[in-house]
Amino acid sequence: MTQWIEFESAQDVAVAAADAIQEHARYSILKRGEYKLVLAGGTTPMACYELLASRDLEWDKWKLFYGDERCLPEDDVDRNHQIVASSGLTELVRQHYVIPAELGSIKGAESYGKLISDQTPFDTVLLGMGEDGHTASLFPGLDWYDVKTDQLTQAVHDAPKPPPERISLTAAALKRCHQMLVLITGESKRDAIKQWKQGSRLPVVEVSDIDQASIYIESGLMR
Repeated sequence: MTQWIEFESAQDVAVAAADAIQEHARYSILKRGEYKLVLAGGTTPMACYELLASRDLEWDKWKLFYGDERCLPEDDVDRNHQIVASSGLTELVRQHYVIPAELGSIKGAESYGKLISDQTPFDTVLLGMGEDGHTASLFPGLDWYDVKTDQLTQAVHDAPKPPPERISLTAAALKRCHQMLVLITGESKRDAIKQWKQGSRLPVVEVSDIDQASIYIESGLMR
């Protein structure tokens, strides 16, 4: 059952997420010898990454993956992996699985699917939510759900937010995890939260419909 946890501020959400990730990393490394984290874009996840990068953790046992990526040149500052790099996190981790979105949505999705074919289940999947209820690059109105159950990645065309061409892990791939954290902050998310509570089939609702999902939400957004 999905667990909703409210925090006073966006910074409190980031701190709580960093603490949860650190604790699960410790447990995963103790049990399985490694920790596999799927990263999300967004301001609050970035604050979480900066907090993690400031801590003395077993970085040689971490593996970093991405929930989605924009089809832009590899060195574009709007690429998720470039944004995460600015937090200092990727400098600490040796095994960093970047989505090759510069190949285009179709070829890039195929390539990343092969690259991570033996990496599931992930230990932690970190997600955000857009104002329209999208998560990763799974948008309402697009065929994000019309893929094979064993498919890990998918090409995204005509995304309503630029750039229109993207690559995303599938809903099924994101749900293959031991722990999922969805971070929701900002007044602009209030309407999507209302739709969620009313039973709308938003992408974030489908993806987080697993027993091990926790929703970390800024105080007041559910009222």
